[in-house]
Formats: sequence, structure tokens, C-alpha cells
Amino acid sequence: MHRKRTRKSIVLLIGLCLLTVFLSLVCLSLGGVTIPLKEIILSLVGRNAEGSDLIIMQFRLPRIVAALLIGAALAVSGAVLQGVIRNPLASPDLVGITGGASVAVVAFMTLFTGYSIHWIPWIAVAGAFVTALLSYALAWSKGVSPFRLVLIGLGISTAMGALTMFLLISGPAYLAAQVLNWMTGSIYGTNWSYINALWPWIAVFFPLTLWHARELNVQSLGDEIAVGLGNRLQLSRLVFIFYSVALAGAAVGVAGTISFIGLLAPHMARRLAGRSYRILIPVSALLGAILLLLADLAGRMLFQPLDIPAGVFTAGIGAPFFMYLLFRRKKG
Repeated sequence: MHRKRTRKSIVLLIGLCLLTVFLSLVCLSLGGVTIPLKEIILSLVGRNAEGSDLIIMQFRLPRIVAALLIGAALAVSGAVLQGVIRNPLASPDLVGITGGASVAVVAFMTLFTGYSIHWIPWIAVAGAFVTALLSYALAWSKGVSPFRLVLIGLGISTAMGALTMFLLISGPAYLAAQVLNWMTGSIYGTNWSYINALWPWIAVFFPLTLWHARELNVQSLGDEIAVGLGNRLQLSRLVFIFYSVALAGAAVGVAGTISFIGLLAPHMARRLAGRSYRILIPVSALLGAILLLLADLAGRMLFQPLDIPAGVFTAGIGAPFFMYLLFRRKKG
């Protein structure tokens, strides 16, 4: 039985990887100018002498790589939060993490206009950490219970949203369009410098999350059973929140507040891969990457020549899905 489950998981991961590669090639091909697959492959191996090389390597490829990394980071962050809080409705944007990152970045963009935008990923991570520490401190009462943590997180998320709007309204008028576009969640204009700022966070925290996935499996059994099995519950919970905040904060710093990826992808992964976090985490990462890749492709292609932020499409799909989950849990 275990061997059959392992084989199924491997087939699932290979299938999702192939789908991700296929969709990435489609995204490289489609746009204002359609590029043949042959030219794309030649560009990727450094042998394309056509004029399309600039479009592929400097405009489309960084955007696709950003979509893959950001989608994966948000999905893994959401999967970890759902495991820690033991609530399938938990995600970085619903418990205040992305709200804290957004406040920090909007404050930086409106109050410190003379500084480079390449500081934004670091500012976002710092804001996410401050918000997470505040949530953790307010939720502490002889330990942190998942129920109290999610309630505090929802309250802080609402407060961060209000503070973000206050900063936007009180800031310089000429920055309003830029800040609003970032707040909606967009990877338009992403270049390799943003990728270089983002990938180290994922390269460090994704393997760490996967390495400690067994502890999430233990915590999903309940606090008393987890402690009985030797799990250092409060320390483990704090470490996982740290991982989740780092991944979500780095993603928000590059793309803005792209919502619901952290909610949708883990749910889809749970349906496909079961509840073991050793397989759930990589499947969530691949599904999150695919979802954001498709959302960005839709934003580029459906309303040409306009480039609609990917966050519009993720919110359009995620909000009804969230309502469906609420209705299903109430019915259950």
C-alpha cells in the first residue's frame, strides 16, 4: 500500500512538472508578438540570432520565472499556515501576513520616494515579520492556540488594510497609480534583478519547510497527541510561522498582494495528493506556480493591449472559492 502511494505521488509530481514546463513554453510564445517554439528553444540555449531573443530573454522569461517562484512561495506559505492553524481557510492574505508586508511597502513607496525600488522585497519581508510577531504576541496565553491565532490574524489583516489605504490617500498623488497597481498584485515589468532578490528566500525556506514536514503531520493530529509524541509544539509552531512569513513576505515584495493563491493551491493539492505534508508541500508549490502563470497569461492576452494585473484574476477565482469553502464547512 505504501509503495503504491509513493508511486502515485511520483507520477503526480512528474505530471505537474511537465505541465509547468509546457505552460511556461506557451507563455513564452504568446503575447503581442507570437514567437515560434523553435526560436524559443534556440533562445533558451543561447543560439537564437533572431530579433525575438530580446523579447524572450529580457521581457517574457523574467516574468514567467517570477510567476513560477511567487506562485510556489505563496502556495507553500498557505499550506504551512493551514497545517499550523489546522484550518483549511487559513492563508497568508487572510491572517495578516501579506497585509503587514503591504503596509511596509506602501509606506516605503509613499514616504521614502528617493530610495531604490530594489529595497522593496526586504521591506516587505520586514513588514510581514513585524505583523507576524505582533499576531503571535497578542495570541499568546500559556502558548498559542490555532483558533486564537487566526482570530487575531484576521483582526490585524483588517487593520493593515485600513492603514494601507490611509497611506495611499495621504501620499503624493502622482504615486497613487503605481501603488494601486502594486497593491492589486502584478508581475508586469519584472526583471532579473527582482528574480535575484526573490530566489534566495525560496532556495533557503522551501527545503527547510520540506525537511520539517513530518512535524506538520504530527501537529495535524491535535495538540495533545503531538505533545505526547514528543513534538515541541510551541517552538515548532513558531518556526513554521517564521518559514511561512519569509516565503509570503518575499513574494509580496516582488509582486504585491496577489490573493488566494495560498488558499487555492493547498486545497487542490490536498485533493490530489492526500494529507501527508511531505508530498502536499511540493504539489502545492507546483499548483501555485501553475495558477499564477495562468492568471498572468490571462492578464496579458484577454484584454490586449491592456495588461491586467494577475491579482485581479486570482481574486476573481479565489473569492467564490472561499465562499464555497465557508458554505461547505457550515453545511458539514
